[in-house]
Amino acid sequence: MFSFQLSAEQQEFRDTVRDFVTREVKPVANHPDRLQAEDMHFVPAILEQASQMGLRTLALSEALGGAGADTLTACVVTEELAAGDIGFAATLARTSDLGHVLFDQAMSEAQRKQFLKNYLEDDSYHLAYAGSDIEADDGGWNYHRKDKSEVEIPVVAAKAGSDLVLNGTYAFVAGAPLAKLIAVQVKTDAKATGLNGAAIVLVPAGSAGMTVTESPKVQTDADGTQYYRWFHGTGGAVTFKDCKVPAANVLAGRTQLYGAAAAAGRGNPLVQALNVGLGRAAYESAIEYTKIRVQGGRPIIEHQAVGTILAEIAIRLETARNLVWKAAWAADNADAHASESNLPLQSMAKAYVSHAVHEATLLAAECFGAMGVMKDMPQPHYVHNALVFVHSDTSNSTAKLRVAEAIAEFKRD
Repeated sequence: MFSFQLSAEQQEFRDTVRDFVTREVKPVANHPDRLQAEDMHFVPAILEQASQMGLRTLALSEALGGAGADTLTACVVTEELAAGDIGFAATLARTSDLGHVLFDQAMSEAQRKQFLKNYLEDDSYHLAYAGSDIEADDGGWNYHRKDKSEVEIPVVAAKAGSDLVLNGTYAFVAGAPLAKLIAVQVKTDAKATGLNGAAIVLVPAGSAGMTVTESPKVQTDADGTQYYRWFHGTGGAVTFKDCKVPAANVLAGRTQLYGAAAAAGRGNPLVQALNVGLGRAAYESAIEYTKIRVQGGRPIIEHQAVGTILAEIAIRLETARNLVWKAAWAADNADAHASESNLPLQSMAKAYVSHAVHEATLLAAECFGAMGVMKDMPQPHYVHNALVFVHSDTSNSTAKLRVAEAIAEFKRD
């Protein structure tokens, strides 16, 4: 049965990470110089310190040298990290999740022997995934119809002796500039390669013919229009030009990295946990400020209008966290959840949490008055990062259509 009571171990994880974030992460993340520079890079030494605490290998099984955290524990920890800095948290959460999927589920024993040791011993060893497991708009434009769309795979793999030769470009891969191993989804010629039209190939950083170009802080379109980065943490283009990769680096039987649960909107709500952590950062900063800002002879937190705003934020965050935790529990206990409900809780969390947290960040900024728009304050950054969540992955409209199909008991292929 689902319970909101964390185990003693989960509480210890949470409290340890919360203390680390308060001492090490927040002073760096919210320093006015960093905020004004809009530098999304984080201090490598602190990332490595987090790795030494086991946060980079949090989800990896104990048998392979990780902490073996379940989905709920990972979400609890991820929220705490995101309450400190969203880019910092996204980097660790992405590597932790990919580490579990790749090493525990997808790799062969020979591949683990080749890559696992370096992953465990190198505190700066991060992972990235260049690919998509989501069909166009999640099939949302094909509501209550069979989905006929195909995933666009921009990188093609051809056979060359015992190697595969990769050519093509992924315009954006989250975490690629930091990654020392990238799992790449490639398009294949089934007859020439013996692979089933698509495959996942492991490509180590520094491979000849692979180039990673970090996306700049300010990007410029062909018409000269400038816009700021629209992602969390680091990311960039990954280009392959006659890049040779041993055929032994192919993940056997994998055309996509994540499973059917994720494709059906019932997977790991780790991104939504990041979102809740961001909302909490905005909320906590608003509480701190309203306690010290005095107007009318008393701290403004004692003013009815401000108190109502804070209450609105608290209600949204509490509801959002409850939904994320239930989605995480369902991901860990799929059979038990199926007997209770067949609704796609991860999709529900995406639609609700991103909207609720965006509203929460706007309300939190309102508590600061005119100071809420100053670039050396974190509030504009909270609002911007919350809006990224609204438009990332898939749209909220499509997520709602997925829920609607589940309500109608429509079975999507």
